[in-house]
Amino acid sequence: MFRTLKMYFDFANEENRKKLITAMVLGVFKAMFAMMKIPAIAVIIQGILDNNMSSSTIWTSFGIMCVSVAGQVLIGLKTTMLQTEAGYNTCSGKRIEIAQHLRYLPMGFFNANSLGRITNITTNTMEQLADVATLVVMITTQGLMTTAVIFVFIAVFDIRIALILLIGILVFSFFNTMMQRATIPAAPRVAKAGEGLVGAVIEYIQGIAEVKNFNLTEKTAKKLEESIKEKQAADTKMEFTVIPYMFLQGLATKLTGVCMCIASVYFYLTDSMPLLYTIIMTISSFMIYESLDMMGGFSALMRNVNIIVDKANEVLSIPPMDIDGADITPDRMDIELKGVSFAYEDKTIIDDVSLKIPACTTTAIVGPSGGGKTTLTNLMARFWDVKSGEVLLGGKNVKEYSFDSLMKNFSFVFQRVYLFEDTIANNIRFGEPNASMDRVIEAAKKARCHDFIMSLPDGYETVIGEGGASLSGGEKQRISIARVIMKDAPIIILDEATANVDPENEAELTNAIEELTRDKTIIMIAHRLKTVRHADQILVVADGKIAQKGTHNKLMSEEGIYKNFVSERKEAVSWKIA
Repeated sequence: MFRTLKMYFDFANEENRKKLITAMVLGVFKAMFAMMKIPAIAVIIQGILDNNMSSSTIWTSFGIMCVSVAGQVLIGLKTTMLQTEAGYNTCSGKRIEIAQHLRYLPMGFFNANSLGRITNITTNTMEQLADVATLVVMITTQGLMTTAVIFVFIAVFDIRIALILLIGILVFSFFNTMMQRATIPAAPRVAKAGEGLVGAVIEYIQGIAEVKNFNLTEKTAKKLEESIKEKQAADTKMEFTVIPYMFLQGLATKLTGVCMCIASVYFYLTDSMPLLYTIIMTISSFMIYESLDMMGGFSALMRNVNIIVDKANEVLSIPPMDIDGADITPDRMDIELKGVSFAYEDKTIIDDVSLKIPACTTTAIVGPSGGGKTTLTNLMARFWDVKSGEVLLGGKNVKEYSFDSLMKNFSFVFQRVYLFEDTIANNIRFGEPNASMDRVIEAAKKARCHDFIMSLPDGYETVIGEGGASLSGGEKQRISIARVIMKDAPIIILDEATANVDPENEAELTNAIEELTRDKTIIMIAHRLKTVRHADQILVVADGKIAQKGTHNKLMSEEGIYKNFVSERKEAVSWKIA
């Protein structure tokens, strides 16, 4: 238990740790005020025993009781506020810290398997941190403080009863420790089931169109149902694990109280304890039961605190890319790869590639699917680090740049656009949150999306669905181009930007791309002939290597992948239904 408490306090930042410690210190005073009920009762009992009940006696008891209640209420309000602030601030702070950490992880970390895990940690796990973990920690520590104060109080009156209480506390602690250990084997299953459930839900929602299209609703729902049942089984197993120890803890606290009562009565009957003390010890036995029982009930959840902290630290401990370079502004915008190789999970994707991309030129990258085209552009922007060789921007290795200063030089337009659930204006100014509305409109006009935005009910203040669900593919693509125009980076990477656009939007999108790429260094991955034929150089990538390199005319004059590629496209275009 104490290791878990220390882990949680270390997990919180310094400011929140101070709030938690302050709450703990106040908890001691709250326990002292709670113990003032006993003197209040003792005054009345003493008056009865002495046959000296008077209004003074009653008012003295009432005054002590009022101070006790008022002190508990006021301190309780303050400690609750401190606990709440510390819990939610720690939750929000860790979410931001995890988000910042994810920025600098290699792109290879982000895949279908990690999506459920990351989502579960940043949502469910962090929510448990704010709502459950902080409550568990503070109630458990409050229980410890109250128990300690009661123990000292009892020891002052009678050391014999204090020793009985000490033995009871030790037995309680033994069962509590056993319970914590018993939950260790079941904890990984609970965590894995939680991640699996979140991943299954995300997969089900994201693929709902395909599920309905192929009439696989029952099959896909069955997979989701299995994830739900596994989560249920894991949680149930955890509960059944702790129930026996919870019973033993409760039994220990009850027997401790009973033993204290029996011993007090025995000492009174043998004339070794005054009647007043006997009554006080009996009342104290009920208070210690309440304190230990409350602590025991919540300590069953202490393992959750371990899991929460471990899962968050697990993500934060993933080694980021080396991003501590210098803030460099390159003198020129040429890119060079020297003997670059890259492998993902022991599979070679890029194999000893060398190439040069002069500044303010257009380079088209073509080739069969899975050949390494997208990986090549990701290495240029340092989304991944090369296994061997080096990538140079402006004559300097990209590893010499700080990550932020490197990213200032690149903008991307992907085949699959992601827009945030926010206004169109905020989506356009995503990289420049303080940009004026005039700049937003100017970028939208250049991206050829101003007209359709103005036709929407609220214009630029129209809130679009998550992922841009309320817009067509071409509209989303043009908004993403407006976002890139706003950034105005000198190097533009286009990854199949027009691949899935309908003919009605293609002309507008082509004009938007022309506006975007004016006077820039352009690297484009494309399969359309008219997109690549005017490029300054064409790179044909196959099996992780540069298979061919040159202009359109040069590559058409030699046999190879590119000529076959063009011939296949021409044949496909000329194909008609008889």
